[in-house]
Amino acid sequence: MFVVIETLFNPLTLKLFEVMLMSIKKQLKSLKDNWLLILAVIVILAAMNTSSPLLGGKLAGLDMQMESAMFRGAPSPQGDFAPEVEERKVTKTAGLSSEVKRGTFEIAEQKLKSIVSSTGSFILNENVYERDTESFPTKVGSYTLKVETAKYDSIVSQLRGLGEVKSFNENLQDVTERYLDYETEIQLEKDRLARYEAMYLEADKVEDKIDLNDRIFDQERRIKVLEESLENLDKRIDYTTVYLSISEKPSGYAGIAFVKFSGLIRSLVSSINSLLSLLFMVLPWAVVIAIVWGVLRVTRKR
Repeated sequence: MFVVIETLFNPLTLKLFEVMLMSIKKQLKSLKDNWLLILAVIVILAAMNTSSPLLGGKLAGLDMQMESAMFRGAPSPQGDFAPEVEERKVTKTAGLSSEVKRGTFEIAEQKLKSIVSSTGSFILNENVYERDTESFPTKVGSYTLKVETAKYDSIVSQLRGLGEVKSFNENLQDVTERYLDYETEIQLEKDRLARYEAMYLEADKVEDKIDLNDRIFDQERRIKVLEESLENLDKRIDYTTVYLSISEKPSGYAGIAFVKFSGLIRSLVSSINSLLSLLFMVLPWAVVIAIVWGVLRVTRKR
């Protein structure tokens, strides 16, 4: 066997391998000799983590029970369909781009704000600017609207009438399962809170009450976060986000203009530079050709 190893490894590698084996043997021997000490440390750490055996057992059982239930009912980011539920929960977003005649942008904008006001909608973001086309600038407006989902179809129909529709898209996402999972998890967390409060009333030791008081505080905070998440999801369901863009039609004369004198000078200088570059590039070859031609001419005369 050593013959095979010596043929595969050089002496230095064998020495390193032997040192590693010796180190592993020492570590194993150390663990074997001190197993009692290690066991004692583990027992002490376990005892420190449970101030009261009875309370610790109750809390551990409650945590395992609730976490198992939470695992079954926690919101899943990819499982939002829930086909067995009849009442669907759907969020919606839409994008609309319209073009109006030149000089009528302000009229279209007034119509937009009138639609928003009359339907109880909201403008969350508004950005109006001019596209830089020199002599023929065009106005553009970008808006983010929040409209009631129940009035969505009517409002979109009115927005389409602002001008010529250039593009329209809408995106629907079914969040039924996520909604139900939030409701389930909130109820589970409230049940856990009720159990903590009952155990707090039954506890006799001060340290147990302090521990339970911290757990109750954390539980109330977690319930509040979940309820806010559910409330935000409700708002996304009840209100649809519409991204609207209104722009003036570009002028047919845009881009047509006489060249400026500075542009003519720039073109002239550029042409002269190109010519000079060409001359200096051809000049060495012309000199070489002239020398060769002169040599050939002298040779022929002889």
